[in-house]
Amino acid sequence: MQLFTDFNFFVYAAILSIPALILGILEKPIKYYGFAVTLFFIWLAMGHNRSSLIWLTFFCVFEFTVCEIYLKIRMSKGRKAGPYYLFLLMTLLPLMTKKVLILAGDHGHILGFLGISYMTFKAAQIVIETYDGIIKEIKPFEFFYLILFFPAITSGPIDRSRRFNEDLHRVIPRNEYLDMVGQGLFKICLGMLYKTALASAFYQLMIWFGMTSDLKAALIYMYTYGAYLFFDFAGYSLMAIGISYIFGIQMPDNFRFPFISKDIKEFWDRWHITLSHWFRDFVFSRITMNLIRNRVFKNKLTTASVAFIINMGLMGLWHGLTIYYIMYGLYHGVLLSLTEIFQKKSKFYKKHKKDRLFILFEWFITFNLVMFGFFIFSGRFTELIGI
Repeated sequence: MQLFTDFNFFVYAAILSIPALILGILEKPIKYYGFAVTLFFIWLAMGHNRSSLIWLTFFCVFEFTVCEIYLKIRMSKGRKAGPYYLFLLMTLLPLMTKKVLILAGDHGHILGFLGISYMTFKAAQIVIETYDGIIKEIKPFEFFYLILFFPAITSGPIDRSRRFNEDLHRVIPRNEYLDMVGQGLFKICLGMLYKTALASAFYQLMIWFGMTSDLKAALIYMYTYGAYLFFDFAGYSLMAIGISYIFGIQMPDNFRFPFISKDIKEFWDRWHITLSHWFRDFVFSRITMNLIRNRVFKNKLTTASVAFIINMGLMGLWHGLTIYYIMYGLYHGVLLSLTEIFQKKSKFYKKHKKDRLFILFEWFITFNLVMFGFFIFSGRFTELIGI
């Protein structure tokens, strides 16, 4: 059974939400019941596959052990770079191994269970914030619930541990909870519309008119694939967030009208927000600080440009070790760098950036650049040019 796709999932979700609603209305904790429901859905999603469940359990215990050991080292030895990078690498090791195995053609490997990418991000965030001195305690229940929380396990949103734990332990007043449920139901319905109707419509258009190798078909494919990707992913995210509200967790929004962005920087502040902000906070900002601290480049603009390319290149690698994912990441890194240079250096931009006509032109250029990026991401572009 696939989460947020199969009809049976929605039937189970509706039935299992009823006790959560009762607990919320009575102002009782939902967390223990929510964790039990999470385990139930993981069991269903894995098709009762004992091997996958065992390896998922091993992965979660491994990640918790890495985080817990590093916390003890951090508390006793202080803020030392060596142990930090070692244990951060250890949290990433299973995901890196999975990517290499897939590249080698092994699609039936032991790390093939659902959700490993997004679970890894959450574990890595805990190690990073432990290094920063922000996290001083890791409780097993909080860790495993954050990692496994069923609405977000397969495709996010990527919640932060401290924010998640605040919701987990908060006693929600009845009226506030009912308002959350109302918002959650609206998000679920909107997500269903996005994913089942709009995404499906654009997908059919893509299949019907965009699969030949001529320029017209390539353009149709590019725009319909971009629209399909948005409505499919945003629809999933809306449903995941909506269900999380019913279980007392207000997961952060993941999309905010990305196609109205007037530049690439704004786009990444609106598209897959929890992923882009994760990379911004834990990769880009740290690369930038290290480059500045070590005086690698003479000016901040060059530093920011290089950091953008490295940051987005890593994001591309996270999606997969195939050429089109790497190209997609580097493409957006270059676009972000050029945008930064243009906005900081161009007198024309500074003079006209508030003009309506210029803003409209910016939006048009950005929209088409974004769609071309999705064309690269789909793998269709590299297929057509023979890479």
